[in-house]
Amino acid sequence: MATNKSSNYEDDQVLVEGNSHVKTVILNRPLKLNALNYQMVLQLSEEFQKLENDPTVKLVIVKANGKVFCAGGDVIEYYRCSLTGEWALATQIYQKQLTLDYQVATYTMPLVFLINGAVMGGGAGLSMNARYRVVTENTVFAILPEAAIGYYPDVGASYFLSKLPGFLGEYLGLTGARLNGAEMVACGLATHFVPSKNLILLEKSLYEVDVVEPNTIQGIISKYTQPLLLKEDSVLHRLDVINHFFSKQTVEEILSSLEHENATLKEEWITKSIRSMKAASPINLKIFLMSVRKGRFEPLEECLIRDSKICAHSFRRTVSNDSLEGVRATLLEKNYKPKWEPSKLELVSNDMVEKYLTKIPEIEGWKELQLPPRDMREKGLRAKL
Repeated sequence: MATNKSSNYEDDQVLVEGNSHVKTVILNRPLKLNALNYQMVLQLSEEFQKLENDPTVKLVIVKANGKVFCAGGDVIEYYRCSLTGEWALATQIYQKQLTLDYQVATYTMPLVFLINGAVMGGGAGLSMNARYRVVTENTVFAILPEAAIGYYPDVGASYFLSKLPGFLGEYLGLTGARLNGAEMVACGLATHFVPSKNLILLEKSLYEVDVVEPNTIQGIISKYTQPLLLKEDSVLHRLDVINHFFSKQTVEEILSSLEHENATLKEEWITKSIRSMKAASPINLKIFLMSVRKGRFEPLEECLIRDSKICAHSFRRTVSNDSLEGVRATLLEKNYKPKWEPSKLELVSNDMVEKYLTKIPEIEGWKELQLPPRDMREKGLRAKL
């Protein structure tokens, strides 16, 4: 298979290989955990557009080199822009990533993601709305405790997390809890579980396909799947309990109910949830809960537009400095002792949270996200529980 790269880019962070009718797009930044920087976002968008416009191409596969599929977006880029006051530039870069996510979600030809490794943050935003999402025993899904680095689960997370069974999405977003590949398929985040040893055979079969139709692709992938086996301690066995806690109206009520339960029944997952939420940025916990609750009733476009507004205010530091503080303490200095402001949940008012949904005057260089007119084909997250 021939491997190509665009001559417009300095290195091989995104590779494209394949034959005349099937192409594989490869994330190739393994030393940086395939985190999506601005160059990768631009190149991915260009490559996807080029392939979509090529009448000879019928199917696109996406995979990654290295043990991590994609560890998220490159938040250091945003940090540097925000730190120097170039928050509008940071927003423009971020909007490119949102537009890429929308491009994937509305792709007109079959798009098969082979997620053989950790997928987090921006990597989840890129892949979770694709038509086919194949995972393995090596796959780990984590929104990350984004609030632990001064952010909140974004890049469309309020859309795909809100579509999960019950209030599982709230649990994952507020605590940063992880799911394995089997759990991802069971709850609807992934479409197929294929053992990693079968991925080469699967990809070879996809390259040999003559008729590229949903039933054909579904049938090919299904040949290599394996029955789901959830571990005894899987969170998916506790959905009723998860729903009881995380259906509460406010973050304070969720945390209080967990603490009350933990006082008498010491369960490890509850202890971890409490610890994670208490370590996180209070304002970003509230932002996420607001956002995911809205996402239950909104199309992807509205969720992405809201993410653009919220992150613009974060970069601008309209209400809080937590986005800079979290990156400084967690990713740069690594003392893991951020000084959140506001410092407690009870100090975060509803007005503060609602401020993140307001428009910023264009005179400051901000422009609202404009998504291209594309057909959003509702793929739906279907749990197999």
